Amino acid sequence: MTARPGPSPTRHPGDGWVQCDCGSRHWGLHGAAGLLLARRGPDGAVDAVVLQHRALWSDQGGTWGVPGGAIGPHESAEQGALRESAEEAGIPLSAVHVLGSVVLDHGTWSYTTVLGETLTPFEPSATDAESLEVAWVPVDEVADLPLLPAFGEAWPRLRRLLESPTDTPEP
Repeated sequence: MTARPGPSPTRHPGDGWVQCDCGSRHWGLHGAAGLLLARRGPDGAVDAVVLQHRALWSDQGGTWGVPGGAIGPHESAEQGALRESAEEAGIPLSAVHVLGSVVLDHGTWSYTTVLGETLTPFEPSATDAESLEVAWVPVDEVADLPLLPAFGEAWPRLRRLLESPTDTPEP
């Protein structure tokens, strides 16, 4: 019998489900955050973003979204997003320039998408059991993937913010 992959045995103090005022259950006792990291081509335009293909056993597994997860009790959303992206996608902190963030606020729970761009080239990779795959995905192909529903709804706005640095929220 083959063991079914499951969550990492390492737990963080912010791990846990919250029953939100919106009527849904969300991961992250103190909220959650993820990193949407962009790479620019030689012409300066955003050509790809790092996305995570979520493990089948995870909530909404099999979908694509940004690497991220629960924020710890003493972490900022930015710190949580950077930690999670290093843990799940092998993104070196030294390779990230934070541009700003976008918050989905449900009152009792929030999700922060931290927007960033690469400072140095690197190849992301699935570095824990929470990912089937982690890859640079060309921006024109993102919407063709089976996206995590909340990320799919946010993608058009997030893409515009990445492509128009003057419109990017403050860090």
